[in-house]
Amino acid sequence: MSRRSIILWVIVAAVAGGIAVAVLSLHQWKPKLTTLQGAVMQRAADPRRESPIAGALVTASKEGVSTSTQSDSSGYFKITFPDVIWPGQTVDLNFSAPNYRPLNLSLQMTFRSTARRLIIAEMNPAAQPAVIPVSNKPLTVVSNIRIRYTVNSAAAENVGGLVKTFQVVNQGDVPCRKQSPCSPDGAWKAATGSVTLDAGLGNEFRDVRASCIAGPCPFTRINRGGWEHGGRTIVVSATDWSDTATFLLEAEVFHTTIDSNVRESYPVIFDRTLNFTLPATQEGVSIEAEINGEQMVFPVGPDVYLSWAVCTVRTNGNGEQSTVYQCALRPGYQF
Repeated sequence: MSRRSIILWVIVAAVAGGIAVAVLSLHQWKPKLTTLQGAVMQRAADPRRESPIAGALVTASKEGVSTSTQSDSSGYFKITFPDVIWPGQTVDLNFSAPNYRPLNLSLQMTFRSTARRLIIAEMNPAAQPAVIPVSNKPLTVVSNIRIRYTVNSAAAENVGGLVKTFQVVNQGDVPCRKQSPCSPDGAWKAATGSVTLDAGLGNEFRDVRASCIAGPCPFTRINRGGWEHGGRTIVVSATDWSDTATFLLEAEVFHTTIDSNVRESYPVIFDRTLNFTLPATQEGVSIEAEINGEQMVFPVGPDVYLSWAVCTVRTNGNGEQSTVYQCALRPGYQF
């Protein structure tokens, strides 16, 4: 066989091998389902007024197959299509929510960029904001707004210290003969002793220290059992493989109480809407404001109702679980 023929057969074999590998890879490859994610927002000319829309129904459809989900309190949605979407195909997204006009988007899928895209669905209110009629009656002024709430926190006060001694009685130079307890090397007979302490209801031990103070301390060991971390009840034990030894136990005693702290914050106002957030531990929320110069207090319950504003409440889902309040003025009022 000539050299040219050999080279030709090598090329043919390489091409055939490549085709076989491609066919095998295609047979084993399993396409992944497409996941789309984004946020549903209220359309506004001023970005500061683009509030999230919670509970919006999001439906993804393709060639008769569809699936739905709802946006959370921050407007976020994540939807996994129940069928494989191939590049070049189109997915129709429909958004609907009470008091908003339906929104339809069409996404043409590419290899990767579309699936990674963050979809922002901006929905228009179903009706334009009511125009406040012009009248001879002056607008009611809402001013000097403050948010008051209570936060409960645990506080610990040092109420004293504790000093306690205990002994481990033993006779030294006695062979162990494999009768527990023994010295760490198993050669000498040992003894153990312990003391149990209770700090009392509502109290706990902190900064616990234990040490050998008398006797053959080099031949003793204070056993670790979690007492060093403190707590209401602690048990400290020691092992001695020589003559009797004395041990000293010291700790600080702390009493835990619950402190209630009243705090104030101030809202941020954009146009006719005020915004403020509160921590997850808040209690007894109220809004203090001057209505035409008269100081008034408005308690805020689970369903926020104000005579001068319409409020919405949502919880942040970023781990901190803070609460976001947004209140829009009713007609006839101004900040």
